[in-house]
Amino acid sequence: MLRPLLLAAALAAPLPAAADGTIRFDWQARTAEEAALFDLGLTLYGLRHGADVRQRGAGNGAGVSQSGAGNRALIRQRGRGHAADVRQSGGGNAQAVFQFGRGTDSRVVQRGGQSGLSLLFGF
Repeated sequence: MLRPLLLAAALAAPLPAAADGTIRFDWQARTAEEAALFDLGLTLYGLRHGADVRQRGAGNGAGVSQSGAGNRALIRQRGRGHAADVRQSGGGNAQAVFQFGRGTDSRVVQRGGQSGLSLLFGF
């Protein structure tokens, strides 16, 4: 008897507005083998060297700073209000940042021989 009453009360109550939020997945290579596979993945994706930033939508901002040899950074943003910053020093770094939806923020610092992936969905 209590269960149907609670269900009816929950259905009758006004729903709150959706809260802004972000779902984020970060991955960092832990071994040289993982880093090599990630590097191969970036090459197959189309990034052979340097930095490549592509934005689709409004109000997006991105920056890449690289010093040292063999650094690669890829930033893809779709939606609105995203911010991404990748700073790489030393050599042999690789990073990919993918942002979708709205209002996500990603800041990555790599200091030599690091590889990683950041995937963000904003709502």
